[in-house]
Amino acid sequence: MQYKDSKRDYLFMFLKGAGMGAADVVPGVSGGTIAFITGIYARFLNAIKSVNLQALSTLRRDGLKATWQYIDGSFLLAVFSGLLISAASLAKVITYLLEAHQTLVWSFFFGLIVASFIYVAKQVSHWNGQNIIACAVGAIVAFAITSLSPAEAQASHWMFFISGAIAICAMILPGISGSFILLLLGMYGHVLSAVNQLELGLVSLFLLGCIVGLMSFSRLLSWLLAHYQQVTFSLLAGFLLGSLNLLWPWKQVLTTYVNSSGIEKPLSQANILPAQYSTLYGQDPNTLACIALAIAGLALILTIEKISEKY
Repeated sequence: MQYKDSKRDYLFMFLKGAGMGAADVVPGVSGGTIAFITGIYARFLNAIKSVNLQALSTLRRDGLKATWQYIDGSFLLAVFSGLLISAASLAKVITYLLEAHQTLVWSFFFGLIVASFIYVAKQVSHWNGQNIIACAVGAIVAFAITSLSPAEAQASHWMFFISGAIAICAMILPGISGSFILLLLGMYGHVLSAVNQLELGLVSLFLLGCIVGLMSFSRLLSWLLAHYQQVTFSLLAGFLLGSLNLLWPWKQVLTTYVNSSGIEKPLSQANILPAQYSTLYGQDPNTLACIALAIAGLALILTIEKISEKY
């Protein structure tokens, strides 16, 4: 499909990609969610899956320009430029905020995901029994995944490749966070460290894994959206709903582990009420601030939705 995009269109594509990159850094928020609510999800999947053997055939037969058009290259370049620049530049900021202001950060993203669930659910034209079941299955699967305890893996070279291939599948699924999958694999800290310290060899292995996973999984998602659109939307809405389990701001640490850097980290946590949080930790649970930030996250998504309708 040929698109007639202006320079302003490419600027917005870059910004939407930046939003995806920022989301992918956070364990609990999916870049796929941002792609979905900004209206580029279907085009993103179609462009990725077009990088195939037919593209190589087009390159041999018609040259580079025709191939670039076939794979929607300008769109992919704009989106991935924004995504990679944003992820690299925000890695340290997000890490600091999660360490210093965890309840406030989770509250903001809790609001983001609630609004995203509403947005995706509105894409389902009729909530019949089949769609309700698909939504319930998605919610149960996401809840189960986000209830698992993170591991601590050895930072071997092959694990960077494998974790990239697995995590990217979650990164393009609205509601399932690729960063949290990295946590479950025990690779989140290693990947962030490699990015922050510019270890280009390890980052390249991770990105290569992402490319392999992306090429494979995007085809499945595109097929599902083409043949079972309403059921797929219902399933994705369920993923978003179930992922709220991870983003609940107030948590009690049940067990901890010491990571490869010698720092004690939470291993398993339970969601609790603000009053329980205050009693357990003797700290102000920041209830009003958390509610305000959740509302701000909700409003942000609704605003992005309105802006995206124009661009």
